[in-house]
Amino acid sequence: MVNQHKAAFLDGKDQKLRTASRDSAAPGPGELLVRVKAVAINPVDWKIQDYGAFISEWPTILGEDLAGEVLEVGRGDAAAEQAYQTGDRVIVHSQFLGNKKLDQAGFQEVVVAPVGSVAKLPDSVSFEEGVVLPLALSTAAAGLFQPDHLGLDKPSHNPTKKNGKTVLVWGGSSSVGTAAIQLAVAAGYEVVSTASPRNFDLLKSLGARAVLDYSDKDLVQNLVAELKKGELAGVYDSIGLPDCEKQAAQVVSELGGGKMTTVLPPPEGLPENVKSAGVFAVTIFSQHPDVGKAVWQDFVPGALKSGQLKPAPAPEVVGRGVDSLQAAFDKQKAGVSAKKIVVSF
Repeated sequence: MVNQHKAAFLDGKDQKLRTASRDSAAPGPGELLVRVKAVAINPVDWKIQDYGAFISEWPTILGEDLAGEVLEVGRGDAAAEQAYQTGDRVIVHSQFLGNKKLDQAGFQEVVVAPVGSVAKLPDSVSFEEGVVLPLALSTAAAGLFQPDHLGLDKPSHNPTKKNGKTVLVWGGSSSVGTAAIQLAVAAGYEVVSTASPRNFDLLKSLGARAVLDYSDKDLVQNLVAELKKGELAGVYDSIGLPDCEKQAAQVVSELGGGKMTTVLPPPEGLPENVKSAGVFAVTIFSQHPDVGKAVWQDFVPGALKSGQLKPAPAPEVVGRGVDSLQAAFDKQKAGVSAKKIVVSF
């Protein structure tokens, strides 16, 4: 049992991270105690630091993406005790932003993890590679598979044939975009995506059928022409900027209308034949647990082991330990392309 560990505390909005020790918790039934080996930084982290969004009590600890080793399996849940043992390598999507339990926040050396948002990490994948996936997978899954969003078929380890429908993933080289491409392909859909030309090969290697230049002045017309080759199942906007949302909605509208999901709340004034909804990743555990199970328990472990699911985008390791997290926040805030900022522990 670990008694204390270091954590990165945020004392309020517009404050720098502060490193301090805190007591380590014990896992309960259906929970794991995980020794963190790597964490990844997401835009939401520095946005909370700058603006205080989502947080009502300070100090707090942030962090959604972590990878590490199981220190202890909580007693009282037979399925969890059978599935996991001390020493297992895992990736974890922290549910802290949904439940506000500090023991589950990622930016600390020891974390309590509910098994529903945990997947085993094969030896062939490093902690730094695996940690790029968790929040992106959940965010992509929420938009693709929840019935109040695109409501697509669930992913499979062996999709026997394509279903003839196509998903447009806007901003495919982002962490959410790369996850959305892979999940949609695993569910039997064709994928068309947008990106800069330097990332075309990456997205095609993940399964995209076609990738178009997001800066092309004729992008909307070219996407409409490409998507007319099949039936549009929906659009996933992984960027969330107003211009992207409006262009994506125009594509849907010109194809006769349909559904669009965006990582941020959709703007007002969209065409009447476009139904749009924003996503909050933890709802696949709290509101639609069938989606969480289909992705995190039924698909991710086997897909990582077989290589069907590839960690993307590539990690850019910028430091080691809790004390390196503020520099990592600053690096992420400055902007990255087809990379995920990672700190090793």
